[in-house]
Order: sequence, then C-alpha cells, then structure tokens
Amino acid sequence: MKIALAQLNTIVGDLSGNEAKILAAYQQGAAAAADLVLVPELAVCGYPPRDLLHKGRFIENCWAVVERLAGRTGETGLLIGFPGRSDRRPGREFTNACALLQHGKAVATRVKTLLPTYDVFDEDRYFEPATENTPVEFNGRKLGLTICEDVWNDEGFWRERRYSRDPAAELVAADAEMLLNISASPWHLGKNRTRRDMLASLAAKTRVPVLYCNLAGGNDELVFDGTSLAWDGRGQLIGEGKMFAEDFLFVDTAKAPVIQHRSLPDEEKVYKALVLGLRDYLHKCGFKSAVLGLSGGIDSALTAVIAADALGRENVRGVSLPSEFSSPGSLEDARRLAKNLGIQYDVIPIQSPFLEVKKQLKAVFAGRPEDTTEENLQARLRGVILMALSNKFGSLLLTTGNKSELAVGYCTLYGDMCGGLAVISDVPKTMVYRIAHWVNRGQEVIPRDSITKPPSAELRPNQTDQDSLPPYEVLDAVLEQYVVQ
Repeated sequence: MKIALAQLNTIVGDLSGNEAKILAAYQQGAAAAADLVLVPELAVCGYPPRDLLHKGRFIENCWAVVERLAGRTGETGLLIGFPGRSDRRPGREFTNACALLQHGKAVATRVKTLLPTYDVFDEDRYFEPATENTPVEFNGRKLGLTICEDVWNDEGFWRERRYSRDPAAELVAADAEMLLNISASPWHLGKNRTRRDMLASLAAKTRVPVLYCNLAGGNDELVFDGTSLAWDGRGQLIGEGKMFAEDFLFVDTAKAPVIQHRSLPDEEKVYKALVLGLRDYLHKCGFKSAVLGLSGGIDSALTAVIAADALGRENVRGVSLPSEFSSPGSLEDARRLAKNLGIQYDVIPIQSPFLEVKKQLKAVFAGRPEDTTEENLQARLRGVILMALSNKFGSLLLTTGNKSELAVGYCTLYGDMCGGLAVISDVPKTMVYRIAHWVNRGQEVIPRDSITKPPSAELRPNQTDQDSLPPYEVLDAVLEQYVVQ
C-alpha cells in the first residue's frame, strides 16, 4: 500500500483550523496517488482537549468536521482521530476514536483501548475504552487501526506491563495484514529511542508492516516531536518523519527501501524542543513578542537565544536591570549577547528604587541585619519592571530559571519567577551548559564568560550559587534519581 503520514501541528479547540490542515494533507496525499492518508490522534480537536470535551455541542461539532472531511474523500482513504461520544452506561461519556473515511463516508470507526493515566496523561478521566477492536477491510486488505497507547503494551518488549490486553497482538491474531497507529505522543529526552526500538520489535514479532503517525507541535507544557515512523514486516525502518516540525511522509510498503535512522545529539534535540514549545505557546496564545531579563548569566542567555530563534529577533526584547552588585563583566556579557542576537536591548537600573524601598522599610526593620530579604527585594523590583514592560507592550514575559534551581527553591517568589512561560524550567543546569556549548559550536553566540564564570544571582557581594547549593554536577545527579526516576 501507498500510505502518507501527515504529522500535523494542530491547535486545541481550533476545529476549523485543524479541519483545513487535515484537508490540505489529504489533498496532497490524493494528488500523490496514496491509498491512504493518516493524521494524528484527535487531530480534529487537538491534543489534549481535556475539559473542552464537556463544552456544549463540542463532540457534535467535532463529528461534523469528520462528516465534512468524509464528503471530500474519494478513492484515497483518510484515517482521522476525533473525540466521540460513548453510549455505554455505566461508563465515561466520551471516546478517543478514529474514523476511516473513503468515497464520501466513514466506512469504519474504532475506539482507543488502552487509556494512559500516568506521567502527563489523564485519559481515563474522560474516555471510555474499547472492549474489542477487529481489523477493518480497506481496498481488499485487512488493516489494524490503533491509537497511540494501543501499541505500547507488547509483552515481548516491556518487562512490566501496565495493561492486561495487547490490542496490536489481538489485531494480528485476527489476521490484520498491517498495523496503523495514529498518535499524540509527547516528547522527552530518550523517548525517540524507546519508541523506535518498541515499534521495530513489534513489526519483527508480528511480521506485518507498522506505520506510526505522530503529532508535531507544542501545546502548553507538552511538546510533540512528530518523527513519524514506518517499518516493514521484518522490523526494518522504511520511513522517518522530521523531528519537531510538520512533515508529509510518503511510504510504499511494497517496495520502500530500508533507511538508516537520522541521529541528532541530545543537546540539539532539547534545543529544538524548546524552540518549538516556545514558538507554539506564544503564537497559539495570541502573543506576538516576548520580553526577558538579561543578567549576563548563562540561563538568561540561553533563554534569549531560544526566543530569538523561535520568534524572530525583531520580536524579542532583552532588559538589563543592574544593581550595585551587578558586575561590569555581567553587564558587558548581556550587552554582547543582545548584539550577537540582534534583539532590542534596554538598560533599566534598579539601584534607585532599591534604595528608596530600603529607606521606606528602615524604621520597620530597625535592629535587624540585612539578609535574603534585601536580596529578594532586588529580584522583586526586577519582576515589577519586567511585568510593566509586558503589560505596556503586550509581550509575553519569559522567566529564565532552570530545573536545578526551581527543584530546590533557589529562586524568588514574585521576583525571578514572574512571567508567563518558564522556558528552561525542565532543563537541568548541567544540560544548560551542554546546550550553550552546542549553540556556540560554529561561532560565539553566547559570550564565553557567561559560560565559564561561576554562576551567581549577584544579589550580594561576591555571591555564587555554590554558597547555597552543591556543585551542579552533584545536585543534578541527585535530582535525576529523586525527581525524574
């Protein structure tokens, strides 16, 4: 079969926009004489729809999209993900479903069997699972239609399984000649390897082609990498979509050559995920520009690089907010970074308002020595100014704290935590350094001193992070075991 995998970037709730994208992908597939076009899980409404499912007539409006798209189909089929309504009682009200469209109608529908409720998933809250899934007849072939998690329970691959059923194995046992999977599989570092090994194992074990179409794009805190995959019946890779971008992958399962997986360094994967996540969050929420504080340190530098890449340098404003404790080197590093990136750069000192606030508090604080209170005052004054710029110009304020700091509370509430999106908040400090070196692989973008100098909040004389924290190599190893694992 000739199958097109259209890894789309959908917007949650934008039914008309998603419909237009799906139709364009279908028409491209039909023009290329594909037998079947696949689009991602819940492509009609975007993933995850969450409580939008409870909105009046939302399910009916989604089905209307399916019917309109069905009316545009001819000989080429379209496999589409949509939210359906379950009539089983007792039970949940909705289903995570797919429909096979051809010749102007829905020729078959199937419902997702395995509903994940771990990590970032909450599908069991909304959806009623399928009790059975049988192959679908299409152009004289028996196809096994699965949705995301349905292929993630092979007993030959997983040491410990979350579910008792294996929909993929059940379909092959019922004589499915091919397994098709539409997914909205969020990305994290290491996910690509697991997914690739799992699907290769499934194809080799079942001896049928496995085609996997994944969502691309960012939706709030989730980033979907795309990287759609196609395997022949021997478990050999015959198709691979782009990472972190929309793509249209055309595969002829009868004669596609075996290809090699395209490998990227971990630093590049994380960087591209962050760029995509920021770009989609800003644009899908209706913002056009971003503002952030530039301290001269590595965290704000990397955040600025990501923002300039994601949004365009003309849409990013960097602001230096020096106090008496800001070193000349840090101010110069911030200036050089802004120049290297070509972003707008402003300097707004906080020393005068800092002294004035301390003066106002002098009588109340009488007899008490200066401590973290005065340090936090500086951070909060910076937050006030940055939020003022955000409000006045309609720009999204980006916070610049990394995962290592946030995990142990090394940050200031209402200070450096002010903002609408914490861009690198899931990136450990040691990975921040690794990505910074990757950014500078061809030429110096992030000033060298921002990378090599001891990290410091610069809120008191000669301060460094390691006055309060273990070395980041030690801290990150602890956090990896204690938080991630």
